[in-house]
Amino acid sequence: MRINTNASAVNAHRNLLKNQSLQSKTLEKLSSGLKINRGADAPAQLQISEHLRSQTAGVKQAIDNSEMAISLMQTGEAALDEVSLSLVRARQLAIHAANEAANDEMMLEADQQEFDQIVASINRISKNTQYGQKFLLDGSGAGNGVTTGKNLSFVNADVTGRSSGVYGYDIDIKQAATRSTHTGTVALTQQMIDAEEQITITESGRKVNFRTIAGTNIEQTMNQLSNAMKQSGVNVELIRPKGDAAIRNAPQTLTFRHKKYGSEHLFQVASNTSGLLSSEANVSERVKNGLDVAGEIAKEGAIGRGQILTGRGGFGSKAEGIAIRYSGETAPPAGQRAGTLTFTQNSLSFHIGSNSNQTSAVSFKSTKAQNLGSEVDNDSGFRSFADINLMTAPGARDSIDIIDRAINDVAANRGYMGAFQKNTLESNLNFLRNSFEQVTSSQSVIRDADMAEEMAKFTRHNIMMDSSTAMLAQANQTPTSILKLLQ
Repeated sequence: MRINTNASAVNAHRNLLKNQSLQSKTLEKLSSGLKINRGADAPAQLQISEHLRSQTAGVKQAIDNSEMAISLMQTGEAALDEVSLSLVRARQLAIHAANEAANDEMMLEADQQEFDQIVASINRISKNTQYGQKFLLDGSGAGNGVTTGKNLSFVNADVTGRSSGVYGYDIDIKQAATRSTHTGTVALTQQMIDAEEQITITESGRKVNFRTIAGTNIEQTMNQLSNAMKQSGVNVELIRPKGDAAIRNAPQTLTFRHKKYGSEHLFQVASNTSGLLSSEANVSERVKNGLDVAGEIAKEGAIGRGQILTGRGGFGSKAEGIAIRYSGETAPPAGQRAGTLTFTQNSLSFHIGSNSNQTSAVSFKSTKAQNLGSEVDNDSGFRSFADINLMTAPGARDSIDIIDRAINDVAANRGYMGAFQKNTLESNLNFLRNSFEQVTSSQSVIRDADMAEEMAKFTRHNIMMDSSTAMLAQANQTPTSILKLLQ
């Protein structure tokens, strides 16, 4: 028996310290609610949970970003709705001004004054609509381009096009757009007119059935045919001879041409006399389609549609979605470029994901009056909605087509914005909310303490602490039994 070293007490003390450490850790987990409070608790799980914690914060911020983006889109569309209402009112004014028989000069002046106020209102909305310091409808939130070179003009651009820099992109035109054109092989004569020649033109479901009137001369017949085509609404025009040939009542070869460029547009012709229009008498003949413009933008392939040339998409494409118009009748000589395009991408980009490069962009087109209703052929020379003048009946009639194009422009813009909001922002927001729930749940499984389990452990450790303390006391009393040997 030894009294210098009490091995039993040392053993009891070691177990007491062990139980005390376990009790302390359990108490820490119960007080913090976390299963992992430091790296030593679970090194691998700590790394995973920290990554999930950063993902949770990123997803939460992406949700806020998406909600702000939706608010921005709704602000822009609300302004466009007001522009649309103004255009509807402008169309009503144009129809009133076209009522030539009932209108006097004062009424037309009143219509024009109200129309000018509508133009000013649309320009004001375009200039002042903003979200914070971001202007939405003045064109600063879209891709903008400036062209150099004859017959070239910038049309629009998607969000995918990249800025060109100061030197711009080269524009190469290999084929100019053409229109579907048909010329008869037999001239229209007075004898044909007196025989009441039947001429039929069909285009896009619309038809002109024109029969000549015996006794009218060639000039009158040509005028009547042109008027009949206008009234029918066919997008085909009669090409009148230059000079005074028709006035002299000389036989005229008929030439018809589609008003629109490209391979999508065609028409059919028929005539009683073979060769006047159709090759065979009373047999409809399909006119050959026109050609689309062909060429390259920035030395990359492009898609032609009518006079519009649009950059083709592809890996690393710089000019994807950039559209330009080439209005020349012929392509430049081989090896000579048509001009250049200096392009700047200003589309608004939203960061709607929790990681880098998870962005989506939208383009806000300008709604200024001079950018609405453009590229509409009319006899009054109106280039856009801003040029409309209602003081004459022909001008009022031409303005209706321009206003209709402007309404379509605004409606298409609203549709584009609505599709982006619904299919990109709102859909992404639903995904982010679900993702936030799942990531949070995963983090909780790894990091949060099971309180019932920890309470059971805490109770056990309390009992073990009491037991260890009692046994240490017993071990400390063991050496006292040696005193009996001294008695």
